Amino acid sequence: MSIFNNRRLTNQTFKLDIERMQRGWYSDKYFENISIMLNTLHEQGYTFQADSPRFTAEQNQHYRGFPMGDIEVEMQWFNRRKPATLIGGVDKALAMLYHCAGYPNEDGTFTRTWQELEVEAIQDGVFTHYNGDSTNVEPVLKVRGPYRYFAMLETPTLGILSRVSRIATNVYNTLVAARGKQVLFFPARFDVHEVQAADGYAYDLAVQRYNMDYGAKVRSLVSTDAQGDWWGGDGGGTVPHAVIACFLGNTTEAMLQFAATQPPHVPRIALVDFNNDSVGTSLAVAKAMFERYQDLKAAGNDHEADKFRLFGVRLDTSGNMRDIALDPIGDPKLDFGVNPRLVVMVRKALNSAWEQWGLSREWELEAQHYCQNIKIVVGGGFTPEKIASFEALGVPSDIYGVGSSLMLNESSTNTDFTADVVRVKIHGEWIDMAKIGRRACDNPNLEAITFDYMDAV
Repeated sequence: MSIFNNRRLTNQTFKLDIERMQRGWYSDKYFENISIMLNTLHEQGYTFQADSPRFTAEQNQHYRGFPMGDIEVEMQWFNRRKPATLIGGVDKALAMLYHCAGYPNEDGTFTRTWQELEVEAIQDGVFTHYNGDSTNVEPVLKVRGPYRYFAMLETPTLGILSRVSRIATNVYNTLVAARGKQVLFFPARFDVHEVQAADGYAYDLAVQRYNMDYGAKVRSLVSTDAQGDWWGGDGGGTVPHAVIACFLGNTTEAMLQFAATQPPHVPRIALVDFNNDSVGTSLAVAKAMFERYQDLKAAGNDHEADKFRLFGVRLDTSGNMRDIALDPIGDPKLDFGVNPRLVVMVRKALNSAWEQWGLSREWELEAQHYCQNIKIVVGGGFTPEKIASFEALGVPSDIYGVGSSLMLNESSTNTDFTADVVRVKIHGEWIDMAKIGRRACDNPNLEAITFDYMDAV
């Protein structure tokens, strides 16, 4: 799976569409064309008789006559995201090579040739580094063997490495900005559902790497079950705005019924911006939930009482609105959306809410702890930069809900992978043959892959 357990995932996890991948269904057409060309040249017994602009006349004479259809190459997969990339997707790329490297036969069958390839790969969870020099990259995968066996796999292998590594790195940078506070993974609604398993795996890789690097204990919390498919996680989350609308805008009643119908282990997190009154709604929900908690506790029904522990409130004010609790001071735009002043006001209101409940002395201390333990979850347009600004200001947010920014693919977050042929084998001799501006590079984290783990149950 990764450096965190030294095990690699297999197709039992990925469930590849093997038959169509073998036929090039997921490959850029030019790779399919080249595979057909090389397989045809192999059948024809074609040998190379032309000259190479890289060789002297004497070298060209020496290197002529090799069977081009069976040309062996060394290919390396790498990316150029500065300054570093948290790598993921390697195990799935290896599964593609294992199950789909080979060539088609005239009778419609497919001959697999993974055993004829020399493969090296790093593990998921490793960082690569890049300083802007394209001749000094850190490959995450290397393959040596006849190019016609794996030419069609360039597209899908690059795709999975690019996607998982980009999201893993984005999540990691967000966790660093959050300084160890929980980051909820909420990007599922911003892309097609087929990518959720890979995206959730990328998120979990980032959480594990952050915990390893910083000695932290951040939990992996995803919003869908599919996002936990590759690593065994389950989806979780708060309540949506839609259910509050179903309760005619009564957030308190919606939360009471949510709490009553869910098992105790499901966190009770109230979404408090529906009526644009985060302070007032937070106070109303906290009071109603505690009253139900108190009644059940007093009756000796601790199990049911636990259902009414309010874990947190979530602020999700739209970026073009100002919460009614905020009077304009200075530039009113500073108060739009979820902003530091609003979070501070909600925290102060919750901390002292119990003082207005008219409790007997025997309940005051428990009510005080109840209120002060209510977490504040913030969401809506949070990026690493916005999170870092909240942390620098000491804003009392406990958990960040982050969505689309974890999927960004712009100049600073671009994690596109490239695969280059850097050497070719002619008459038993490996010869440098990278495009100008590239060269064969190494990575000390590469290890030989024997694929003996692939069919293990």
